[in-house]
Amino acid sequence: MPHPTAGSRAAEPAHEHTAADVVCLGETMAVLSPPDDRPLADQSALRLSVGGAESNVACGLTALGHRAAWLSRVGDDAFGQRVRAELAARGVEVGAVGVDPLHPTGVYFKDPGPDATRPLYYRSGSAAARMGPELARAPELRGPRIVHVSGITAALSDSCARLLEEIVVRRTPWGAAAVRPVVSFDVNHRPALWKGRAADAAAALRDLARAADLVFVGRDEAEALWGTRHPDDIAGLLAPAPRVVVKDAEHGATSYAAGGEVTFAPALAVEVVEPVGAGDAFAAGYLSGVLEDADEMSRLRRAHRSAATALRSRDDIPDLGMAASSASTASTASSALTGRRP
Repeated sequence: MPHPTAGSRAAEPAHEHTAADVVCLGETMAVLSPPDDRPLADQSALRLSVGGAESNVACGLTALGHRAAWLSRVGDDAFGQRVRAELAARGVEVGAVGVDPLHPTGVYFKDPGPDATRPLYYRSGSAAARMGPELARAPELRGPRIVHVSGITAALSDSCARLLEEIVVRRTPWGAAAVRPVVSFDVNHRPALWKGRAADAAAALRDLARAADLVFVGRDEAEALWGTRHPDDIAGLLAPAPRVVVKDAEHGATSYAAGGEVTFAPALAVEVVEPVGAGDAFAAGYLSGVLEDADEMSRLRRAHRSAATALRSRDDIPDLGMAASSASTASTASSALTGRRP
């Protein structure tokens, strides 16, 4: 299992690459959201955009100057067209995205509330939920430096769960290849998607995290899933994953390496407009640091700056180029990392 450094590409044979540094796999949906913070029931018009945890990460990486591809399925409908067009406009490669003529693109609505924005999902039976283990053999997975997936995919369907097992556990796309990508896994526990299956969620997400090379997990979701409250205990539970990054909301993030190295980066202060998408932005910032072979503290600080940009926006996909350009003033940024998105 490779250590999550995503080192130099120069030593790899050119024919083994895709054009992308990172391939992100998972569902992206059409997003309908109010123009302000009034509840959905009080709105007369909604704004159409797109959002999905993994494609959010891909968009963040392209904004930070990297090459990213998104691998998934959409329906043969207007929403699917919008998803592919918007991601492509943001520089994400979408050429390998399948179009399903029989099943729709998923949709979700944002419902603002006094304490948080509640997502209303309409994704059951979607085209992306029809993904299965055969997608693990897609050529696009064979050459990137990083493959990024999340626990959301495991919750969509049995076939999607088998797909993640092929990628994260069995490493099917790479067989006996000497050079393999770093497999990045964001736990992304969505209780609504595991309704009535809490025990299944705890076991499935734990096993996927243990098999990954790099894990992102919120302290709050780890406590809900496994009853582990302290970051040290969470890292111990997810061993032998080579690198576990535990996000603890306004307190900061702690990175644990398999060799015993522990790195903590405190959260910075920001006025939160909406937390949705902050975790995806954090992952994009961190993975950007991995691609550039930055040291661990630099990776965490970059992740915090990216998350801060998301927290200042109502968009699922903020412009993380702003985070890169404001690196010299990072002391004014922040990273509340508990935002929930699709």
